Amino acid sequence: MRTHVYIDAFNLYYGCLRNTPYRWLDILKLAQTLLPNDEIDAIKYFTARVSARPDDPDKPIRQQTYLRALRTLPNLSIIEGHFLTHVVSMRLADPIPGQSPYVRVIKTEEKGSDVNLAAHLLHDGHLDRYELAVVVSNDSDLLSPIQIVASELKLQVGLFNPHQHPSRELIEHALFVKNIRKGVLSMSQFPSHLSDEHGTFHKPPSW
Repeated sequence: MRTHVYIDAFNLYYGCLRNTPYRWLDILKLAQTLLPNDEIDAIKYFTARVSARPDDPDKPIRQQTYLRALRTLPNLSIIEGHFLTHVVSMRLADPIPGQSPYVRVIKTEEKGSDVNLAAHLLHDGHLDRYELAVVVSNDSDLLSPIQIVASELKLQVGLFNPHQHPSRELIEHALFVKNIRKGVLSMSQFPSHLSDEHGTFHKPPSW
């Protein structure tokens, strides 16, 4: 089947890649391994640019290197959201008697990826660009667009689940659910060194 793959990058990363040796992930190989009989026409990767932190100043460099690796894949596009950081007041779970139960904290939120994914999933479906859409996420916020594609557009939707337990809400409307396991991640890595029009680059040393 003509297949499009829609990737919630942060859900994928925090679900099965963080603190593993599999972060140098070739998403096309992953999709081809899990769907050997389908034609992967397009892959859309939804993410946001991360910022340097005092304890991890190279974090943006590693991300940009990985995005560069992804751009070597045919038919892959990267759609970016953004981060919002603001100070909010939050209540303590166990406040100290006699002191204010509220503290001010810095809250960082990734904005746009789930909305962008939903918009592209629906738009591509309306234009009949795929027969099968595969959503790489376990975020139940994507329930409504998946329902619409399956029930209204009569197109098939599958899930690649990055987390230990798939969302019950999403399972009900998916043609299939394939858990992303370590063996598949291990088989789906980029070579240590890659080349593009700008030259040769390599996997981040800490990965």
